[in-house]
Amino acid sequence: MAAVALQCCSLWRSVRFRSLVSSTVPRLNIHTTASPMMAATVEQFEQAKSRLSTLKNDPGNEVKLKIYALFKQATQGPCNTPKPGMLDFVNKVKWDAWKSLGSISQDKARQQYCDLVGSLVAAEGGSSAQVAAQPAGSEATYETLLVTTEDNITTIKLNRPTKKNAITTEMYNDIVAALEQAAKDDSVLTVFTGAGDFYCSGNDLSNFTKIPEGGVELMAKQAGDLLRNYVNAYIDFPKPLVAVVNGPAVGIAVTALGLFDLVYATEKATFHTPFSQLGQSPEACSSYTFPKIMGVAKASEMLLFNKKLTATQACELGLVTEVFPESSFQMEVWSRLKAYAKLPPNSLALSKQLIRSTEKDRLHAVNDAEVERLVERWTSDECFNAIMSFFQAKSKL
Repeated sequence: MAAVALQCCSLWRSVRFRSLVSSTVPRLNIHTTASPMMAATVEQFEQAKSRLSTLKNDPGNEVKLKIYALFKQATQGPCNTPKPGMLDFVNKVKWDAWKSLGSISQDKARQQYCDLVGSLVAAEGGSSAQVAAQPAGSEATYETLLVTTEDNITTIKLNRPTKKNAITTEMYNDIVAALEQAAKDDSVLTVFTGAGDFYCSGNDLSNFTKIPEGGVELMAKQAGDLLRNYVNAYIDFPKPLVAVVNGPAVGIAVTALGLFDLVYATEKATFHTPFSQLGQSPEACSSYTFPKIMGVAKASEMLLFNKKLTATQACELGLVTEVFPESSFQMEVWSRLKAYAKLPPNSLALSKQLIRSTEKDRLHAVNDAEVERLVERWTSDECFNAIMSFFQAKSKL
């Protein structure tokens, strides 16, 4: 009887929620800031998605449904999916909100989405054009990173969207500096994510074409030292470290995930480590963390045979903590992270150190061994030929 009563109670709440939202959606007013003839650019749309995560207050179900509907209309066009069944209350409410937009164009929906998010930001005292807060307690700025601290969360965003956030030599140094900054600031969590549609496409392969006067051997040694320091910065990071994977991830952007405490991914994310294709070998301790996380056979598929994983597959194997729908990814993830950031900071940091302490020495040793192997790979004819073949194939596209 208790189970039946509980089901009836849940059903009543769902019906009441559906009735409430259905009756209020048509009355929602959007405060626009742009000319009716002006269409938001894709970049502005992406910025609006990022700004949505900075909201301190829950805007309520009515507004969240409108945001959902405008996002679907902007990215997919008018509603063209079958109407959910009568008992699928939540999805039916979302479908009704999307359907209510009718045939408005994707450009118009994109503009309205940007205007609505802008008005919500402005209502909380920010600028409707504001992207993110400035770093707290630091004047450091980076050419290819956006580092912000807000709501006890330091966010390090890779900011080369036109290059799919590929990591240059300079970016490696900047990321290490940003991690050092985040380790010392007052934030509770540190979050990595990417600007635009990619999380990160791994190494910018132009790194391998900048050969110094000392030749390939000097280049390989310098790159090895840089990589060792970069990975050590993750191993030694004292606070909870979260990856918000907003799109495809490649190479070191994937292998480093084994050193994160949480990995949240959008359903459109993919995970690819094409090392053997480029004549190279694993890095970021993945030769140790991946077999431990997903088993030797599955790790070998990725690290040896270049298998690309979907977000769902990566989650099933334990590399990703949870996968979210693209339409609600930013809202759901950041709502959760803001709640985590209210937890006692010392408890979180000390608990992480207990969990990681038994592995730290091993991870440093693995990092050293991987770097040593990669330095050898980078000076080999096989690696050189593989990279040149990649460039040649790319130039023919």
